Amino acid sequence: MNLTKEEVKAMNKAILLSTPHMSGKEQDYIQEAFDTNWIAPLGPNVTEFEQKIKQYTGASAVCATSSGTAAIHLALRLLEVGQSDMVFCSSFTFIASANPIKYLGADVTFIDSEPETWNMSPQALERALADAKKEHRLPKAVIIVHLYGQSAKMDELVTICESYGVPIIEDAAESLGSTYKGQQSGTFGDFGIYSFNGNKIITTSGGGALVAKDPKMIEKAVFLATQAKEKALHYEHEQIGYNYRMSNILAGIGRAQMEVLDDRIAARQNNFRFYADQWKHIQEVEMMPELPNSVSNHWLSTITLDIDKTDMTPYDVMDKMQKLGIETRVLWKPLHSQPVFAATPFYEHVQGEEAVCERLFRKGLCLPSGSNLTQAELEYVSKALKTVLKTNKGGVVSAI
Repeated sequence: MNLTKEEVKAMNKAILLSTPHMSGKEQDYIQEAFDTNWIAPLGPNVTEFEQKIKQYTGASAVCATSSGTAAIHLALRLLEVGQSDMVFCSSFTFIASANPIKYLGADVTFIDSEPETWNMSPQALERALADAKKEHRLPKAVIIVHLYGQSAKMDELVTICESYGVPIIEDAAESLGSTYKGQQSGTFGDFGIYSFNGNKIITTSGGGALVAKDPKMIEKAVFLATQAKEKALHYEHEQIGYNYRMSNILAGIGRAQMEVLDDRIAARQNNFRFYADQWKHIQEVEMMPELPNSVSNHWLSTITLDIDKTDMTPYDVMDKMQKLGIETRVLWKPLHSQPVFAATPFYEHVQGEEAVCERLFRKGLCLPSGSNLTQAELEYVSKALKTVLKTNKGGVVSAI
């Protein structure tokens, strides 16, 4: 692989998948918290961070939480999900989307993806809800995930859920700033959640947020997230609560991060466009599709491989790229195939065919996508992947 001086420099350090990207102003808000001694959970940074999320997304109200998982847990609790209730959830996602269902003792049915967005299949959801109605066991909620920044087909999914009277929780952990027909991801359902984990498009180190159409629901969420303490001069508790509020220190990071969110989105979109241009003449590699009338934040740039032509699995490619100092990652393993969810009901996109999410897991790979990647690093990743594929099966891809 012939490298330029800039690419050699890039090669001398590991190129990671998605790293935190600080603006430089985070320390100012953290110092403000120290100077005013607002170290405990809650405080001005939390209030301002929630306000910035509200303004950006157009949400009615916001509750900043300790994680996106905590936000999902709160949403399910507010929908009164409990022991032996049913919740439907996307299968093609990180396990955090579904874990809170089990926290509450409820059962889960997983729904396949569809190929145009890789997100929940309206076709499979419709079939699952029809069966659930026949069994007199409609779910208490449907958790729809917006994967890798791409919005799901919300028009179809919302219409289906409304026809059965089932509330929607949008897991927009990966899609803050993405839009569907001009509306912000996370604001279509009864509840939406965002994640600010260290690898997300913006970060608070660890944290999340819950948004809702009904501001009264967020009032209840704040109550539950602060140990469900009743208004009294002593510690009075009539319900079980949680320690789920974001700290004032971490919210200070979030305030600064929200100020550069549009820049971070633009950088990741640029990464995606660069990769797409590199692969446009290579039949063995296909980028994640973009749904018309939607705008993805492209949190991660992802591809699928034609395994028959490359004679390589994503694990093979990941291993070879790792040896070149480049971190890649296979796509999410579908939750219905995880041992912890063995024998859980699952509805395929098309009955009798390989599940879409299983095919994507078998063929897919995430590429370095951080908003702080340099042009030299992007070019090195591109050249490395072309070389890896070329050296297998007699050089099937375009020459570098």
